[in-house]
Amino acid sequence: MTHTAASAPPAASSQRPLPQQTQQTLQAPGITRRMAAWLYEGMLLFGVVFIAAYLFGTLSQTRNAMDNRVVLQGFIFTVLGIYFVWFWHKGQTLAMKTWRIRITDRDGRPVSQTRATLRYLLSWIWFAPMVVAAFWPHGLPWAEVLVLQTGWILVWAILARFHPTRQFWHDAWAGTRLVHDDRPAKGAPKA
Repeated sequence: MTHTAASAPPAASSQRPLPQQTQQTLQAPGITRRMAAWLYEGMLLFGVVFIAAYLFGTLSQTRNAMDNRVVLQGFIFTVLGIYFVWFWHKGQTLAMKTWRIRITDRDGRPVSQTRATLRYLLSWIWFAPMVVAAFWPHGLPWAEVLVLQTGWILVWAILARFHPTRQFWHDAWAGTRLVHDDRPAKGAPKA
């Protein structure tokens, strides 16, 4: 069977608008659930960062933690980027799967690697006070940095309430959205 240009399926079928009922199911999860997933993700990332730092120290033969510190930070930034872009492109990280959250683009479609990379870079806004403190000319006591960081996280999370679809602002800027994952889990018994 041969396809002519008139009978061939449209090449951009993934760009068609979603049905209205699908649009209505793209509800943002509550802020408490998103923050719980965020904290759980942090616990899981402890292992990823530990293994990455161990490999870096072993392969670079670093004897002192202050040696190669900037290169190590760049390496961990890259490893975290690969981790998040990979899983976001697939739809969920392990923490997101546990809390039944998935990431999509604005229209509910899977996220491209480019969009996931943009989201990764913009998500560092969560840690803006820590980054500013690291480059502050006179240094800040760690207690003050911790208070600033905690306050900033609370403010940034609360600002999501002012977004029309209750998304975090870095998601809006990256063209992504977190949605409730109401799909049945793989291997779950059918009701």
